[in-house]
Amino acid sequence: MESTVTNISIAPHEADDSQPALLFIPDISGFTRFMHENGVQYSRNLIADLLEIIIEANILNMEVCEIQGDAILFYKLGEAPSIDQIVSQCKQIFLDFQNYLRIMERDDRLSTPKLSENKLTLKIVVHYGRISVTQIRDHIKLMGTDVILAHRLLKNSIEGSEYVLLTEGYLNTQSPETVQHNFEWSQLKDGKNSYDHVGEIKYKYAFLTPLRLLVTDPEEEHTHKQYPNTFSLREHIKAPAELVLRVIQNYRLKPKWMHRVKSARFDTKKVNRIGTNYFCDMEKGGAIEMQTLQSRVADDKIEVIEKMANFKMFPNSLIFYYLHQEPEGTHLTLEFHYSRVSVGDYFYENYGRKQIKGFMKASVVQLKQLCEQLYRNRQK
Repeated sequence: MESTVTNISIAPHEADDSQPALLFIPDISGFTRFMHENGVQYSRNLIADLLEIIIEANILNMEVCEIQGDAILFYKLGEAPSIDQIVSQCKQIFLDFQNYLRIMERDDRLSTPKLSENKLTLKIVVHYGRISVTQIRDHIKLMGTDVILAHRLLKNSIEGSEYVLLTEGYLNTQSPETVQHNFEWSQLKDGKNSYDHVGEIKYKYAFLTPLRLLVTDPEEEHTHKQYPNTFSLREHIKAPAELVLRVIQNYRLKPKWMHRVKSARFDTKKVNRIGTNYFCDMEKGGAIEMQTLQSRVADDKIEVIEKMANFKMFPNSLIFYYLHQEPEGTHLTLEFHYSRVSVGDYFYENYGRKQIKGFMKASVVQLKQLCEQLYRNRQK
């Protein structure tokens, strides 16, 4: 596979400060229609959340160069990441994006049309070439033919709105057999487009639609067989469900029961968006950003959903709290969902999963103790 641009851009130039780099652009499809049909205020808040989801899902540790409306330009200097790393990155972003939309679609407070009717989704362009990195005041600007090419490829002849497009510039760094093997879950197809001052560009693309089978459905029973990237913890709390709910939702009480959390930070004056963000400062340093997505009260159960962000081991994890009122207290079920796609990786499956499960288990025990103590105090 040869292209004029690739031949020119990959080769180093004399008196040129350009460097080889990966260019990775996720673009939100359906953005313009969504803004038009739902109004600026609501749309900008949801799109801002979705862009944050994409940035948090950056497991390749790429740099963010710029955010242009509905697209983010990531870049990574040096050798091209392997195709399995690229596929894992695409899966991570797509699943986190769709999981968030699935949760938000159930928000009863929204008077706008269903999110599914707006068909918000993702397309991703992956390119490898040469770029020049320029500092303009406090901003980083990428320059070069390959940057222009990557942006232009967002406009192409592919019939569909959720796919990953891989240019020759990237594919030439990988063996065809390895590329084909990593797309057994979808179907790689050939494509090409011509652009002014660039010429004909050939690429391969694959639809991301098959990954929808892995998206968490909040309405279904979350069995480990159906959702292997999850675990559940259960506890009986001798306190009413309404009290347990208030404790879970009280940010000031987070350090009282969340394991190894030193303090909680939140802005009480900030205008509420779809969810409220708060930060848990950890005893050993660092902070975990949390976002309350939903709180639903029904006759048979109470449900609270939170997103754990800024947690690189399991980015954009979802925490489900289910509270069932019983004659002698509350039955609590905590479910932790993560979309880490490197399933089978020894470190994540044996160390990472064990650590986060221990963290959650200790938190549930401390939640039980706090709620029961508060209930006893109320009874006095």
